[in-house]
Amino acid sequence: MGRSRDNRRRAAAEAVVEAVEGGLAELIPDPDRARAWSLLIDGAPQSHVDLDDPAHLSFEYQRRIGHVIDLAAPPGKPVQAVHLGGGALTLARYTAATRPRSTQQVVERDAALVQLVRRELPLDPGARIRVRSADAREGLAKVPDGWADLIVADVFSGARTPAHLTSTEFLDEVRRALRPGGVYTANLADGPPLAHLRAQIATAAARFAELALIADPAVLRGKRFGNAILVASDSPLPLAELTRRAASDPHPARLEHGAKLTDFTGGATPVTDISAVASPAPPPSVFR
Repeated sequence: MGRSRDNRRRAAAEAVVEAVEGGLAELIPDPDRARAWSLLIDGAPQSHVDLDDPAHLSFEYQRRIGHVIDLAAPPGKPVQAVHLGGGALTLARYTAATRPRSTQQVVERDAALVQLVRRELPLDPGARIRVRSADAREGLAKVPDGWADLIVADVFSGARTPAHLTSTEFLDEVRRALRPGGVYTANLADGPPLAHLRAQIATAAARFAELALIADPAVLRGKRFGNAILVASDSPLPLAELTRRAASDPHPARLEHGAKLTDFTGGATPVTDISAVASPAPPPSVFR
């Protein structure tokens, strides 16, 4: 008990709190890892970074995206990656650590957050990571045709994905920027009755030949609010290995694809720019 109180006092003493464009940012030190930090925006956990071990992914949804990054190309092969949404740059750091010499672009709208993260959690100067402060869709539009092997979307504003990043028109831009056979992965969040998630799968199915969805079984059953990781490509996905990795995580997840994933949409129709709305806000209990 004494050690726990000491850790809490250390965290409170060393936390960095600063206003950014998206709200109040807090960098909270991890009491169990010497140079690791969690980023919260308005109390909602956003990222976790270990500066000594950037290949360590603490958040379960980021670990699932890490599996996608691991399998997007042969082990260790450099990739050209675009990250829409930066946070603490966790996934860009992970890619740089596991795929040295990769070239990466990060698009993060919140310039003040980028400055805070660069100052308090500096990037490895040898990492080929370019960070651009811009809207995700506007930044994606500047990526050359067929440039990216991998595009990762993890964009939240006030814990909701903005509407203009949920449509077929947005996915047209994703497809344009991806090379043939490239992989798109997105962090989606929803809860019962899963209307947003079902519509996002239908939207992706209208633009990509191959899809998979990784999530906690309770989320897929509509029992609770949570994250689901979409994986999409025009080429076959490494389904067996993704399934194995997701199932063996500390918080096991299930992978759905094919007919089961089509059935999961429940007849939902693709989202367009005209019909798009932001993802639902999580209930307050999610962050307690």
